[in-house]
Amino acid sequence: MEVRSNIGQRIGSRNAGDLMSEIKNIGIDVKSPEATCDDVNCPFHGSLHVRGQSIYGEVVSTKMDKTAVVKRNYLKYQGKYERYEKRTGRYSVHLPPCLNVEVGDSVRIMECRPISKTVSFVIVEKR
Repeated sequence: MEVRSNIGQRIGSRNAGDLMSEIKNIGIDVKSPEATCDDVNCPFHGSLHVRGQSIYGEVVSTKMDKTAVVKRNYLKYQGKYERYEKRTGRYSVHLPPCLNVEVGDSVRIMECRPISKTVSFVIVEKR
């Protein structure tokens, strides 16, 4: 009787290197980037899944490595004075290298699993 071992066989039909070169469908209606990247946390070329909230904002800073700060302005109603006040939210978001985003660009960010202590969003579209 012949005993077969599963050691050395690859799981699935593709190598890990093949997955990085393909652009996958992330489940929302956004334009896929033209450039490619080898970032594991890229929603288009890596293995990061997006879910939950979708927010539009403006990039304020890109000084960190593969991380940007996105600012979102919104209005909050104050019932006592029957008026609205302006508020600003700042999000630390993952910046995939395939999206050529600079300071001042309007972007769409989506929620993902926590990548670090402060990063739980990823940029999915440059508007």
